Amino acid sequence: VQLVESGGGLVQAGGSLRLSCVASGSTLPIDTMGWYRQPPEKQRELVATINSSGSTNYADSVKGRFAISRDSAKNTVYLQMDSLKPEDTADYICNTLFSDGARYLESWGQGTLVTVSS
Repeated sequence: VQLVESGGGLVQAGGSLRLSCVASGSTLPIDTMGWYRQPPEKQRELVATINSSGSTNYADSVKGRFAISRDSAKNTVYLQMDSLKPEDTADYICNTLFSDGARYLESWGQGTLVTVSS
């Protein structure tokens, strides 16, 4: 199983970035895809998730600024990040839950770094 993230980089406060994550290598269907982030010297935290029905969940700190979406045909999840703030600086890590209802497999990406300058 492999998750490949892209789209991170350096942006000024108020700017936008779009992250992508492509999942591959599992025979199980994808259930939930999501993004977590780990700021420097802090714990990993949830950013947003989207399940197979399209239902989304966001951390309070990103509501109204970030939008998660997925293209099931491409096994890809996106995170559109607008109105970025310096406190959004973190390693953004893709997470995918593969499941057929009886078997479950969770996988994590390597992360893509987002740096927001003030």
